Amino acid sequence: MDDIQVGLVGYGPSGQFFHGPLVHATPGLRLAAVVTRNPERAAEVEHKYGAAAVPDAESLFPRCDLVVVASPNRTHVPLATEALASGLPVVVDKPLAATAEEATRLVALAKERNLLLTVFQNRRWDGDFLTLRALLEEGGLGRVARFESRFERWRPQPKGGWRESGGAQEVGGLLYDLGSHLVDQALQLFGPVRTVYAESDARREGVGSDDDTFVALTHDGGVRSHLWMSAVTGQLGPRFRVLGSTGAYVKYGLDVQEDRLRAGATPDQPGFGDEPEDRWGLIGTDDAARPLPTAPGDYLAFYRGVESALRDGGPPPVDPADVVEALKVIEAARLSSLQGMLTHLD
Repeated sequence: MDDIQVGLVGYGPSGQFFHGPLVHATPGLRLAAVVTRNPERAAEVEHKYGAAAVPDAESLFPRCDLVVVASPNRTHVPLATEALASGLPVVVDKPLAATAEEATRLVALAKERNLLLTVFQNRRWDGDFLTLRALLEEGGLGRVARFESRFERWRPQPKGGWRESGGAQEVGGLLYDLGSHLVDQALQLFGPVRTVYAESDARREGVGSDDDTFVALTHDGGVRSHLWMSAVTGQLGPRFRVLGSTGAYVKYGLDVQEDRLRAGATPDQPGFGDEPEDRWGLIGTDDAARPLPTAPGDYLAFYRGVESALRDGGPPPVDPADVVEALKVIEAARLSSLQGMLTHLD
């Protein structure tokens, strides 16, 4: 069968290090065109992928069967709306939208047009998350009481750009960036949330959006999720610390796939998602802990799911309805941090 022609809107870090390589490595997909006005990036996509570099989305749509939106966050909704209205299925990088209301309208439009809409929540295929999910499904920690999850960095000097310097109109800051992953993972593991409490600050001079945020969730089932996202953490905490009635799982360090993509590794090469043993997490208690092998990470699973959904009409790899629920939590967290109080979800 002919390859599905993919058009990528945006070739910043997300397009360059994630979507471009992953689309290129997925059987049945072909990166056909990329929106970029940067001459160096245009030359790269033409040389590396044989893709056409075009100046805008209007030039892209006629060249593709699928649109991937990886442009600045404030453009996600208008570009996805335009693509769906043009009869094209869409992958949108996270966050899908600034509000659950905007996201709900996109979901309704896709349903009305009978088109695929999905969101690039690639951290569902981190090796440590896959490991933890399997562990919980088999009851390996007994009854879970608290889930701690962190994306922390030490970047005392801002890098600049819209993610840090822009205000709410840019949909920037860590709550929308890293928080989109942390909240999504918590909901995937422990289900709906009934209360949200958050503390959110801009710690560094010249930063216009949050760079140090803590979110506490109480799930309907009683589990409490504590989520940290920060650019000002001089000593990093564990990526996961999960406390159960029969023991705990503690895991340090981030999934290996992003670093390997940024280093130029191809995601379909053998061992791409494998983590070395010295980075495995520990399961058990202080007096009886053992290493737990980390499952291979598999970001390619997302685009394999996209290809399968388009070919066979099956479900998308990420249901956008899940993302709507996560955005409700993020909005509640913003409100909580502004008001300094607990917020309740209906």
